[in-house]
Amino acid sequence: MATKISPLAPAAFPDLPVIGGVRFASAAAGVRYKGRTDVMLAVLENATVAGTFTRSATRSAPVRDCQSKMAQDEGGPAAFVINSGNSNAFTGRVGEEAVAGICAAAAQALGLPEGRVFTSSTGVIGEPLPWERIAEALPSLRDALDAGGIEAAARAIMTTDTFPKGASAEVRLPGGTVRIAGIAKGSGMIAPDMATMLVYVFTDARIGRAELQDMVSAVTDRTFNRITVDSDTSTSDTLLMAATGASGVDVGGEPAFAAALERVFLDLALQVVRDGEGATKLVEVRVTGAASEADAHRVGMAIANSPLVKTAIAGEDANWGRIVMAVGKSGAEADRDRLAIRFGDITVARDGFRAPDYSEEAASAYMKRQELVIGVDLGIGDGAATVWTCDLTHGYIDINADYRS
Repeated sequence: MATKISPLAPAAFPDLPVIGGVRFASAAAGVRYKGRTDVMLAVLENATVAGTFTRSATRSAPVRDCQSKMAQDEGGPAAFVINSGNSNAFTGRVGEEAVAGICAAAAQALGLPEGRVFTSSTGVIGEPLPWERIAEALPSLRDALDAGGIEAAARAIMTTDTFPKGASAEVRLPGGTVRIAGIAKGSGMIAPDMATMLVYVFTDARIGRAELQDMVSAVTDRTFNRITVDSDTSTSDTLLMAATGASGVDVGGEPAFAAALERVFLDLALQVVRDGEGATKLVEVRVTGAASEADAHRVGMAIANSPLVKTAIAGEDANWGRIVMAVGKSGAEADRDRLAIRFGDITVARDGFRAPDYSEEAASAYMKRQELVIGVDLGIGDGAATVWTCDLTHGYIDINADYRS
């Protein structure tokens, strides 16, 4: 786990509201390192659960188990058991047995059906998970459950993260007030579908599973699937959302609730980018004028994933030619003579050439900011998309070259 906190980190972990119907606990089980909190338990008195997962062909045993259970979910009491330090991915039958062992131990400790225990694992790929250590910790975790334990839970799921990530929202509706609180981990191996992220969001709202799943999938596409740190998609990506219904307020069909949920998702997603391994700058890439939204997204990701663009940003170099390169390689419809590029409010290129009033001095000064906006207008249609990334520094190499040592 990195010890130097990202320069883009929030000042402090936010004060998240207590969500009725859910309690948390965390413990140091010694999954990979001694003396480090590495397991968190969330117990839901009664909940509707929805989720989205990595589409990796080599996804982990916990992901496959969650997907199978999600397809058959009927609601009721539930538990999330999450560990860091070992991803239980590419571990074959041994990995499946580990998931089964954790679920059985949790079911026994908590008095739940095994089908209502959802597990996630994050960390090193390809090493057997010492699941017995997690199982042995479950009784003490059960006894330590606390409605206010969400911050400690956020810390327990960190790997190379330099800070715990949390976000919340409160929505006043005609039927009453509902609350949303979420935590996430993620720092490297971040790219859409979804990213090496674990995300857990809780609300006291009441909503049917099908509608909650539709909402979660749609909002994920506009938030977590619009960020990238290094273009690598994890085997372990998991987002689980639980609606406990404790507020008694039905949010079905309420656009205000969906909007609040999107704010929480985006807040968490941007915190992941802010904690990108070695990152010193947060970059927003706005693409407009594309032939379609899909083309705009394609261009945005080509820019956001380009090592040449990202290293130029790290060096505070206003090398807009690399943006031209990324647009050209994206595969989206583009016309050189209609293209315009901006750094913030500074137009650096348009109509297929450097802008007549372009100032290298002004562009270079802009690149020294911690938060940057790169604007690209293709001048072809109405398609638009926004994606987020960070710079690529030597810190990324340092972290990943020594990850297993």
